[in-house]
Amino acid sequence: MPRVLISDALSPRAVEIFAERGVETDVMTGLSPDELKKIIGKYDGLAVRSATKVTKALLELADNLKVIGRAGIGVDNVDVPAATQRGIVVMNTPLGNSITTAEHAIALMFALARQLPAADRSTQAGKWEKSRFMGVELYGKTLGVIGCGNIGSIVADRALGLKMKVVAYDPFLSAERAVALGVEKVELDDLLARADFITLHTPLTDATRNLLDAKALAKTKKGVRIINCARGGLIVEEDLKAALDRGHVAGAALDVFPVEPAKQNVLFGRDDVIATPHLGAATTEAQENVALQIAEQMADYLTTGAVVNALNMPSLSAEEAGRLKPYMKLAEQLGSFAGQMTTYEIKSVDIVYEGHVTELNVKPLTAIVLTALLSPQLDTVNMVNAPVICRERDIRVSETRVANPSNYHTLIRLTVTSERHARQLAGTLFGGDRPRIIEVEGVPMEAELGAHMLFVRNKDKPGFIGNLGRTMGEAAINIATFHLGRTAAGGDAICLVQVDQALSDDVLECVRAIPNVLQARSLRF
Repeated sequence: MPRVLISDALSPRAVEIFAERGVETDVMTGLSPDELKKIIGKYDGLAVRSATKVTKALLELADNLKVIGRAGIGVDNVDVPAATQRGIVVMNTPLGNSITTAEHAIALMFALARQLPAADRSTQAGKWEKSRFMGVELYGKTLGVIGCGNIGSIVADRALGLKMKVVAYDPFLSAERAVALGVEKVELDDLLARADFITLHTPLTDATRNLLDAKALAKTKKGVRIINCARGGLIVEEDLKAALDRGHVAGAALDVFPVEPAKQNVLFGRDDVIATPHLGAATTEAQENVALQIAEQMADYLTTGAVVNALNMPSLSAEEAGRLKPYMKLAEQLGSFAGQMTTYEIKSVDIVYEGHVTELNVKPLTAIVLTALLSPQLDTVNMVNAPVICRERDIRVSETRVANPSNYHTLIRLTVTSERHARQLAGTLFGGDRPRIIEVEGVPMEAELGAHMLFVRNKDKPGFIGNLGRTMGEAAINIATFHLGRTAAGGDAICLVQVDQALSDDVLECVRAIPNVLQARSLRF
């Protein structure tokens, strides 16, 4: 039974979900890094929020760990590259707190427009400064949404309900999606120039870090108000302070900061700045939702292989996993076949999917091909880290889909190019679920692979089959299946023989000594 450690506080219902899906859990919160290192090796999964720091040093001790689940959207506390290198799937719950975070952004926008925190402090101090707190309406104003994904699109929807005009900047927002959302898709400079309010809903990447700096803020409309419920580091705080000081920016509302917990900050202590302690996801509903979602995702991965909301692996639903299962076996056989036959450095891998398989999610199939291909050389490769290993080793990987099949209703064709040779294999499914090899290096054949296979390349000359049968008989090797193929009469031929036991080096040498044999190898599947 898979075993998961819950190291940060999750809803008790999460434990029930794990149990219902056949996963054992241990709940141990508040562990020190050293305490966690001592026990992590026992677990298949680790469920965290933001408190547990999943470092490279910790992962080096996690010999059995297969999945890390972050109950929430941010994974700043997880070393994702280190996890990927070790073949550990990292999941989060990007949708679990979307509504809550969007509502917090809207709440901050209202508070900013009407100066509510400062007015509250003044009133509770016994003052009645009605004329001091002159606000602005949201009605008719233009909201600039930077990042119109899950959360940004919800904010846009709520703003439209307030009768605001919404302009959105997002390189990944299509024109059709913008129309469906009811927003105007614009470039960043246009948004900065037109928006009365700007709200940020983009991840922190190299492309978005310091997005709103002095240069960008100078392009904004005088009196603009800025809200950030996304990530600290999107705004250069010193530049924002300068813009506030000179009155160009009327106010800012921040829920996130570059360093958290934010005990001090250049923007603190100002009436024109509202600050909250990263409350975007802090509602009862959101905390419950993300806990239940991460439990479901982790349990399904450990028990069915379904992959949902993974940051380092293609998504794969349980239904897709079932439909892909026979193709996964075929992909594994093709990759393993090529990997065992390739002895020189691999330069490129080209995978072509034809026919019915193109209607499926082929990303996991590509990952399986690469895993099986690299396995003879690397004992730590798996579906998670195989694509990364290929990039690190400068192995070019291409994936092509051909909707119209040729001679077979479905087919996977693999070409592996090494320093010395380009090796091509192709396979299909018989009866919808039985993998078959139908081509080996240009030689057509129909072969079912077993656990132990003998591969022979030979000249198509009389006497070969009899000599091979006699050699196997003298070695007391029982033949289960026998498959032959040739390019033309008297030309190159390939023989794939399924046998009942592993072949020794001595037996292989005897096969190589048979007249007209060019190559003989033992393959295991």
